Amino acid sequence: MSAHDIFVTAARKCLSAGRKSLSASQSLDLAAQVLALDLGLKPALLYDSNGASAGQVQQYLSSLQSSQLLSKSLFTLDLNGNTLIVNPAAARLNVEQLIIHYGNVAVIDICHSLEKPTIADPMRTELKSMTQGLLLLLREMEHLREKAKEPHYTVGDESEEWNLCTVFGLLLGYPVTYWFDQTKSFENCLSMTPLSVTTASATWQADTFDHRCCLYSFSVPTVLFEDVQSKLENWSLCLHERFQQQNILKDLTFCQSTVTLPSVCL
Repeated sequence: MSAHDIFVTAARKCLSAGRKSLSASQSLDLAAQVLALDLGLKPALLYDSNGASAGQVQQYLSSLQSSQLLSKSLFTLDLNGNTLIVNPAAARLNVEQLIIHYGNVAVIDICHSLEKPTIADPMRTELKSMTQGLLLLLREMEHLREKAKEPHYTVGDESEEWNLCTVFGLLLGYPVTYWFDQTKSFENCLSMTPLSVTTASATWQADTFDHRCCLYSFSVPTVLFEDVQSKLENWSLCLHERFQQQNILKDLTFCQSTVTLPSVCL
């Protein structure tokens, strides 16, 4: 059986939710994303293709690892009912960019009370506490991985006060992430705000065909684009350097567009 067939079969076998299973195209998209994680090109992937549980996602990974198509470096993380596939080492490095190497990741305050988005201080109390907690979590996951423990982790009560929008941005490896004071409101000030959307795509050459997929997609308010441009350039340069160190994915391309939406759900 070809690698392409193994990936598709594993997705359809392990990730069915009720009568809903992944299509061949969705299975290949997931395969390319997971390969990018395994290669360290992405630190994490938020699994939202269907209603499959974290346990099912772990079964999917274990199946591919048994077929020697993936290494054993990936973890399944259940975070407040959200399932992520995580490369703990790569994710830890990205979070450390915010905590230790101050300034390499931008945090954008989009609180509803603001007239326009602003750059937030990542060392403000709420953000510092959350990112330190996230860093401890990732270090614990790395420790469990080294001890060959069960590669599945469920976050408990310690994450209840975390802003998941910010956490997801950090885990997914974005050079910018959004934050808002969720104790006051879950709404934001991005309505009708022009957003510059950056995407990074690559091609996975599976057997005799090529499959194009989007590895990253994130937005930045255009009013702040110049303020974070150096971080975006550094992020794209680092991604390009990591990309050159592997030969499974090819044709890395970056694209930017501008959108303005009546409402933005995060």
